[in-house]
Amino acid sequence: MKNTEIRKMTNSVKTITAVALLCGVAACKKTEEKTEEKTTVEKEVKKYLSEPLVKDFYTADPSAHVFEGKIYIYPSHDIDAGVTENDNGDHFAMKDYHILSMDSIGGAVTDHGVALDAKDVPWGGRQLWAPDAAYKNGTYYLYFPLKDKEDIFRIGVATSKSPAGPFKAEKEPIAGSFSIDPAVFTDDNGDSYMYFGGIWGGQLQRWTSGSYDKNGSKTDLEDNNKPALSCKVAKMSKDMLKFDGPVKDVVIVDKDGKPLLTGDHDRRFFEGSWMHKFNGKYYFTYSTGDTHFLAYAIGDNPYGPFTYQGTFMDPVQGWTTHHSIVEFKGKWYIFYHDTQLSGKTHLRNVKVTELKHTADGGIELIKP
Repeated sequence: MKNTEIRKMTNSVKTITAVALLCGVAACKKTEEKTEEKTTVEKEVKKYLSEPLVKDFYTADPSAHVFEGKIYIYPSHDIDAGVTENDNGDHFAMKDYHILSMDSIGGAVTDHGVALDAKDVPWGGRQLWAPDAAYKNGTYYLYFPLKDKEDIFRIGVATSKSPAGPFKAEKEPIAGSFSIDPAVFTDDNGDSYMYFGGIWGGQLQRWTSGSYDKNGSKTDLEDNNKPALSCKVAKMSKDMLKFDGPVKDVVIVDKDGKPLLTGDHDRRFFEGSWMHKFNGKYYFTYSTGDTHFLAYAIGDNPYGPFTYQGTFMDPVQGWTTHHSIVEFKGKWYIFYHDTQLSGKTHLRNVKVTELKHTADGGIELIKP
């Protein structure tokens, strides 16, 4: 074969190779474009189980109760304070509470405005976190966690003659109270109990000695093989302003009666407790925190122990999961939050969906 023929053949091979490479690059670009288009479409068609109840400001940690024939919701009021996110939860810099109400599920939601402001709490410092409410003796009670002037979370109480407020805070926090997330349950006989506590930013891990350790751990992760930190429970006094008796541990055990361990992140208590009663049994429900499940355990009395049953809500969009459960007009509902409106951990929105108990006493799994 002549040199000229060899050069022509070589040039032809180079041309074919170049064309093939260009085609390959073009194909890759088309594949990337299709992948990007698919991702965009997936984002656009993302479905939520329910829609936010209010959209003109941010709300979270909804505590729902039936008062005067309608549903009243006591949520946190999220704001964007520009605080850097950290394990202490300093970016959850809430300053006041708004109360919401609904005549029916799916109906219009009324915002009753500011019910309590941190600046009006005589003993208070910063961060009004998840509240709860109760009614007794013609008075409505708003229970709230707030850091005192030494930056230690205490639980306060404020009163009103209306479920919509405004509420006036007592001069001092509840004696013996600490940590966060108060949830008050009133039993059929009229006795009331407060469940409270949350680890990490909720400071529960700093109370293991019985008094607050300001230099204590920021988390509970030192020993995964010891029993997990417990939610706390205390019986309320007749006037609902103080504890009537000692603060006790809410012990959660497995089916063999063994306490859940710290390292059991999918099942152990973290924060956001609630109590409801169904068919004579006490349902202690709570958030697993860093694994984002809502779990439930069942007991025979308000103090427990409670036997772990499983999870009943998969993780929501966002870092925190906090809920309440209420019966209204023959059906049960769960109020919860996610971050649909903002996509940001500290700017959340409250929602509601139906909760169903099963024939064997369980709770159907909810996928938000």
